[in-house]
Amino acid sequence: MEHALNPADAPRKAPATRAQFIESDDKDMLRAARDLTKGLGEARPGIYWPDMLLSAAVGYAALAGAILVDSLPLAVACGVVGALALYRALLFIHELTHIHRDALPGFRLAWNLLVGIPMLMPSFTYEEVHTLHHKRTQYGTVEDPEYLPLALMKPWSLPVFVLIALIAPFALILRFAVLVPLGAIIPPIRKLVWERVSALSINPDFRRRPPEGVMKRRVFWQEVGGFIWSWLLLLSTQFIGWRPLLIALVILSFTALLNQLRTLVAHLWENDGDPMTVTAQFLDSVNVPPPGLAAELWAPVGLRYHALHHLMPSMPYHDLPEAHRRLKRELGEASTYDGANHPGMLVLVARIAKSTMGRSSGGNPVGA
Repeated sequence: MEHALNPADAPRKAPATRAQFIESDDKDMLRAARDLTKGLGEARPGIYWPDMLLSAAVGYAALAGAILVDSLPLAVACGVVGALALYRALLFIHELTHIHRDALPGFRLAWNLLVGIPMLMPSFTYEEVHTLHHKRTQYGTVEDPEYLPLALMKPWSLPVFVLIALIAPFALILRFAVLVPLGAIIPPIRKLVWERVSALSINPDFRRRPPEGVMKRRVFWQEVGGFIWSWLLLLSTQFIGWRPLLIALVILSFTALLNQLRTLVAHLWENDGDPMTVTAQFLDSVNVPPPGLAAELWAPVGLRYHALHHLMPSMPYHDLPEAHRRLKRELGEASTYDGANHPGMLVLVARIAKSTMGRSSGGNPVGA
C-alpha cells in the first residue's frame, strides 16, 4: 500500500533563474516588494550619523595605532581594524547617491570632509555615476559604468580585476596631486581626467559626461579639497618621513581590495550586453543574507542585500534587513526572490570562476 507523500519530503523546486525573466518581469514579486515594504524607506539621522561618525573615528584611531605602535602583530591588528572601519565609513558614498537631497541635512558635506576627501574618494566620484547602473535600459549594457560580463570573460581576468585595486590609493594621489592641477591649465588633460578617471567605474569603455548645475559646484570644491589634501600628505613626508604615509596607503590598499572582492560578487555578471527586465537584473544581482556574519564585514552598510537594493534603490540601508525578512517570509523558498539569495563570498567566487573556466575550455569568452 502506498503512503501519502509528506509535503516535507517533496523535492524542493529550484529557485527561478534570470533566463526565465529576460523578456518579462515577475509582476507578483514586484508587487510584493511594493506592498510589503510600506512603512519603510525613511532615512533616519539617528542611525546614519552615529554609524558614519563612529566608523570613521574607529578607522582613523586604528590607522594611527598601526603607524605609532612598535609591535608588528599589534600594528597588523590595528591595520586590519582600521581597514574594516574605514571601509564601512567609505561605503556611505553609496547611500549618498540614493537618499533624497533633503533627507539628511549636512550629511554629504560632513562625509566629504571627514571621509571622502581624506580618502581621496569624494562623493562626486560616485554621484551621477552609480545611478546609471540602476537605469532600466542601461544595466548590464556598454553604457553601464559598473558592469563587466566577468562570468563570460577569460579566467585570468578575475585575478587581474581584483588585484588591480591594490594600486588605487597610489593612483588617487597621482590624480589629485598631479593630474588635477595639470588639467586646470591644459584643457585636453582636464577633459581626459574627467572622462576617464573621475568615476568609481569598472567599465573601461565608460566616458563620463561633464557635470552640470549643482554637481558642477560640488565637483569644484571637492577637487580643490582633494588637491590640497594630497599635497599635504606628500609634504608631510618632508617632516615625518615616508613611513606613516606608506603604512596608511597599504591599509587603504587592503580596503580597496576588500571593496573589489565585494564588487566581484555583487552580481553574477552573466549579461552579454542586452537590456534586461527588472527581474532579470534582480536575479543577476546578489543577496548574502543572515545567518552568516562575515558578509556584514565585507558588504556593510546594507550591501549584503545588493539584489534587494536593485528592486528598491531608494530604500535606506538600515531598512533593508526588515524588507528582506518580510519578502522572504511572504514569498518563501524556491520563489523568484529566493533566486537572488546566496550563501557567501566563496561560493559566488567559485561560481564565477567556474563559468570563466568552462567558457575558456569550450565556449566563446569575451575578451578582457
